[in-house]
Amino acid sequence: MNLIIDIGNSAAKLAVFHQNEMIDMVYDTNHSLEHLKNICQRYNIEKGILSTVIHMNDIIESQISHLTFPLLKLDYRTPLPIVNLYRTPQTLGSDRIAAVVGANAHFPGRNILVVDAGTALTYEFIDKDGQYHGGNISLGKYTRFKALSAYCDKLPIINPDGDTPEFGYSTETAIRSGVIHGMELEIAGYIQQMQKKYPDLLVFLTGGDEFSFDTNLKNIIFADKFLVLKGLNRILEYNDKL
Repeated sequence: MNLIIDIGNSAAKLAVFHQNEMIDMVYDTNHSLEHLKNICQRYNIEKGILSTVIHMNDIIESQISHLTFPLLKLDYRTPLPIVNLYRTPQTLGSDRIAAVVGANAHFPGRNILVVDAGTALTYEFIDKDGQYHGGNISLGKYTRFKALSAYCDKLPIINPDGDTPEFGYSTETAIRSGVIHGMELEIAGYIQQMQKKYPDLLVFLTGGDEFSFDTNLKNIIFADKFLVLKGLNRILEYNDKL
């Protein structure tokens, strides 16, 4: 069995895969992997992969060092089952490339746009020949709420859950609708622009945030919140066969 350790900006995920099937997943803190020992005791882990977008502290470094199975630490030198055309691969987030690998594994031979809505909102494009062309980075939902409050003195931080009318009838609903509808329109704009160039485009929506789209876009959108984990497992299996 494979252990996938994905350390993100806000939290960490630990997942267990049997071949290509995820059989368990737990959320963890990105300051210390509190569930790591337990999950290693519950499953016969043969190999693992570590992906992190933050600098690991001494606690996690120590936990990782005590693992009894080989652990692949994903970085820009790790062989990939796709072609990476990014000009500065050493600066490319491992979660971004893992999401692309995961999408390509689902639908090889297709043009795919991957939209990851988390702390940051990212867009990645991989073509039908398995070539990753790069992507864009924007602000995620909670980051937008915090930024409005931080840089606009009289705007409060609000609860993102609640009424989102077409136009806000209060400052709270104006902020919430502005952020959420603004993100939906941004994502839809990227999709529609890419469709002009790639009419057969498929879209993977992943990350912790959920959005609603019109029926035309829904026909090409696949939602998979575990796409990064699946991509990391694919990278691990690919390297195991080299």
